[in-house]
Amino acid sequence: MSERRLNFPDGFLWGAATSAHQNEGDNRNNDFWAWEHIPGHVADQTTSGSACDWWLRAEEDFDRAASLHLNALRIGVEWSRIEPEPGNWDSGAIDRYREMLKALHSRNISPMITLHHFTNPLWLRDKGGWTNAQAAEFFARYAKRVAASLGDLCRMWCTINEPNVYAAYAYLLGSWPPGETNIQKSFVATRHLTYAHAAAYHAIKEIQPHAQIGLVQHMADFHPSNARSWPNRWVTGIRSTIFNWRIVEAVLEGRLKFPLGLGKLRENLYKSNDYLGLNYYGRHLVKFNPRSLATLFAEEAQAAAEVAWPEPWTDREIYPEGIYHFIRNIHKRYRIPVYVTENGMADADDTIRPGYILTHLAAVWRALAEGADVRGYYYWTLVDNYEWTEGWTTRFGLVSLNPQTQKRSILRSAELFSEIAGENAITREMVENYAPAAMAQVFRK
Repeated sequence: MSERRLNFPDGFLWGAATSAHQNEGDNRNNDFWAWEHIPGHVADQTTSGSACDWWLRAEEDFDRAASLHLNALRIGVEWSRIEPEPGNWDSGAIDRYREMLKALHSRNISPMITLHHFTNPLWLRDKGGWTNAQAAEFFARYAKRVAASLGDLCRMWCTINEPNVYAAYAYLLGSWPPGETNIQKSFVATRHLTYAHAAAYHAIKEIQPHAQIGLVQHMADFHPSNARSWPNRWVTGIRSTIFNWRIVEAVLEGRLKFPLGLGKLRENLYKSNDYLGLNYYGRHLVKFNPRSLATLFAEEAQAAAEVAWPEPWTDREIYPEGIYHFIRNIHKRYRIPVYVTENGMADADDTIRPGYILTHLAAVWRALAEGADVRGYYYWTLVDNYEWTEGWTTRFGLVSLNPQTQKRSILRSAELFSEIAGENAITREMVENYAPAAMAQVFRK
């Protein structure tokens, strides 16, 4: 790669990704608010509280996004605000979301709306959550109402964020509400989430035929901790297939394969995606554990210290090649547009993040140069937010936040991302100024 700059396509979307519960604050009517108030559920014993105070002052951060040359922002709408009781709609909540969307348009920022980002209304929780066979019907009703109410201000929709992650944490690992540790329930919930995506897709299309609607899938690059061990290779392959690809196969090929089903074609699932949202963070090492039936005999291995993610709460490695491989595989299999709907790292000191951004974007550029249809990149996240059961201990934001004072500070990595978005390119000068050690990895020979 001898280029002096890596140019991205005209019209490429440069954005940041956010979620409703993590940013808005005071979402008191959903299951996660209730969960975080139970002692022992959050690492630092905090609650989301006002979060980033977006319900009252999101426009201030929209100004910051515009100042950083972002032309896109992924935001969430909170189901429990819009439908606080089954079939009852809160017009005040809808009006507030309309204000937010108008504010984005006035700043020349294109919105992408996420309908479900891990939180559920309390009434859905009380009906059994995503193990309830009617959950997809409930979700489609909500999606249709939101599209009817907000569709004139938004053409890009994410139905469900990371259904694979949600099902694992809520129904298998037990660390998110409802706190189940039942592998069968995790498969049932995943199947219902998949049905819900398709039902929402068709419901929105009834209202907005030209809308662009996609599922957002977390893809983790699983590698065997010991490549010479066939049990390690075997469980790594199983974990990758089930976690990364089963839901994608369902919504694009129309078949629910094991463990979600027996492969029968379901017409309403087939091609119920206009694009695929790809969330990618890093590589995980996997090893065989014959005593771990609950996770299909696989467990995470500790990464080597020199390559490990520099935060204590995860063992995944920084591995830019993974995002390149996933984009290439999606393109090869499905020829479908891709938006990188999340990619980022927790780095409170903001020392490693500039290199992380540059090397991952260079990997995205390589996939583009080889023919993949990538249309946008949304860094996770704009402002430090409440990171679920990690509370305020992990800081992903381009803008740092003191949650007690709500004071913001633009970080150096934000200045880098702003230059990239403004130029629609990565230049050698940017790498030299922000992460010179990454030069050889960004500009390959």
